[in-house]
Amino acid sequence: MLQIDRLKKRRLEKKLTHDDMADKLGITRQGYGNYESGKRDVDSVTLAKLVSILDADSDYLLGLTDTPRRETTNMSFYGGPDKYTPDEIEEMEAALDRYRKTKDRLREEMEGKNE
Repeated sequence: MLQIDRLKKRRLEKKLTHDDMADKLGITRQGYGNYESGKRDVDSVTLAKLVSILDADSDYLLGLTDTPRRETTNMSFYGGPDKYTPDEIEEMEAALDRYRKTKDRLREEMEGKNE
């Protein structure tokens, strides 16, 4: 579910009004206001547009991360994959598994609310 406080915060950081957002999304001002007030949840197409307009990751807008924009990293940090120890690889795989399970759970919750 979209985190409406983050939606508003990001909109204000970008110095955009409700009218600006509505125009960019191709909807009415009231329609956008319903998203920001939590009266209506966004569909995946609208979420993709919000990500682009607000320059924020969907995970941030959905409350999965606390960082609006994930930094692009090169997996060569700490010497690259050839230098990772077995316990480091195990920890990274566990973290990725936890992340994917959380993402799947949230997606299922969103789909359940849209039915």
